[in-house]
Amino acid sequence: MKKILMLGGSHFQVPSIKTAAAMGFHVISCDYLPNNPGHKFAHEYHNVSTTDKEAVLALAQRLKVDGIVCYASDPAATTAAYVCEKMGLPTNPYKSVEILANKDKFRDFLRKNNFNTPKAQGYSSIEQALSEIQGFRLPILVKPVDSSGSKGVTKIEDVAALDDRIEYALSFSRAKRFIIEEFVEKNGYQVAGDGFSVNGELVFRCFANEHFDATSANPFVPIGESWPYVKPQSIHDKIHNEVQRLLTILDMKTGAYNFDIRLDDKENVYLMEVGPRNGGNLIPQVTKHATGVDMVEYTIKAAMGMDCSDLHMAEPCGFWSCYMIHSHESGILDDVWIDDSFRQDNLVEFEMLYNKGDAIDAFTGSNGTLGTMILKYGSSEEMIDKMDNMAKWVKVILRKC
Repeated sequence: MKKILMLGGSHFQVPSIKTAAAMGFHVISCDYLPNNPGHKFAHEYHNVSTTDKEAVLALAQRLKVDGIVCYASDPAATTAAYVCEKMGLPTNPYKSVEILANKDKFRDFLRKNNFNTPKAQGYSSIEQALSEIQGFRLPILVKPVDSSGSKGVTKIEDVAALDDRIEYALSFSRAKRFIIEEFVEKNGYQVAGDGFSVNGELVFRCFANEHFDATSANPFVPIGESWPYVKPQSIHDKIHNEVQRLLTILDMKTGAYNFDIRLDDKENVYLMEVGPRNGGNLIPQVTKHATGVDMVEYTIKAAMGMDCSDLHMAEPCGFWSCYMIHSHESGILDDVWIDDSFRQDNLVEFEMLYNKGDAIDAFTGSNGTLGTMILKYGSSEEMIDKMDNMAKWVKVILRKC
């Protein structure tokens, strides 16, 4: 039986572990959190951090694995590519994955290759950033270069807050680096969704509308995505072509991608992030509902060197979304109220990650997700209205002291 190493076992990585096992592989999972839910679905687990390249390499060599998957995790993407290159396993180029997974390297790459990109600069020194801040047009974003789930990201309108916000960003950076970039006002919804390339060609992509909660503890953490993307087909094609140009220059091979893309007021395409992995927030699961394409299965196939040439473009059928249940503040969870008509008419899948009486955190990053929903709608108008006004239909209730 061939062996596959899965980097991580969080809630959002459970589908990949289950799929690999269902496909008949011996599944090995690893990370530094033995109580993560995914590990119970693997055949064996090893307590090795997914960001420790050399430790993962030693584990993979010792176990003689046949493939490695980094699913829905930015920090582990470079590890997977590094170890696969060292072992001669199927992978995208390590140097290219490293560019995509590090925000300052990605911005520099985009600028040098004539992509639209905001003015940006990476720093290790707070003092250097403070000395150069007058060269940026406000507002600006401060981000860790290597975090995921929008953790540590803040928008600054006044440079007086910069020192504090840099310290906050650095607290989420393993490399202890941060990036400052000018804010790009979006035209319509930010573009989310996933895609998949085979031998360097973007053969499948399913763009989505990305939704945020302006009143949450971190308004830059997506609360969900909806399909299909509401812009006309010509915009879908324009974005597709920019992504393809990126993949071609980077010499990407076969694998999945997660998108965060913006259009400006002139409909110029800004590739804010193209993650070299499947998306979180159940994006592959909703995509399967909408198109019938199982990107989790194709991700496993790609990692194991199997043929993926039968994958072709499929447009979404119907109107779908995922929603991340979240709290605006920390406290003790008392209940999650769901409107009865909403439950009956829209709810397809629902799972809570916390129980009544659990201590919960405010939604400052994707790790603050309390539960997940997959939803279906009768029209695009209903989908957009409910996703943008979800507080009418779903409420988190905290225990009163």
